[in-house]
Amino acid sequence: MSDQPKVIATEAALELIEKLKVKYGPLMFHQSGGCCDGSSPMCYPQGDLIIGDSDVLLGEIGGCPFYISKAQYEYWKHTQLIIDVVPGRGGMFSLEGPEGVRFLTRSKVFD
Repeated sequence: MSDQPKVIATEAALELIEKLKVKYGPLMFHQSGGCCDGSSPMCYPQGDLIIGDSDVLLGEIGGCPFYISKAQYEYWKHTQLIIDVVPGRGGMFSLEGPEGVRFLTRSKVFD
């Protein structure tokens, strides 16, 4: 397996994370694989989402922990997740929604 980070963020995503930290305090991310928000990176105030045995800590982006479910990790374990920001409406529970942008996961297969 690669020694590259399993999750990274673009400059635009890091800027948005800093803006959201000012508004909401410490943050956390979870790569959604759910029905409502599709497969989106969801941003929450740290501690608002209960992390359990079925979640894997992939790493950190902007100093914030980034989790994914074990089942979804099995599909994506050979890829690097690249968290970006694009215009549009985010997940209904994700903090960036009111900003008019949404986090988006891109991926790259490890070398």
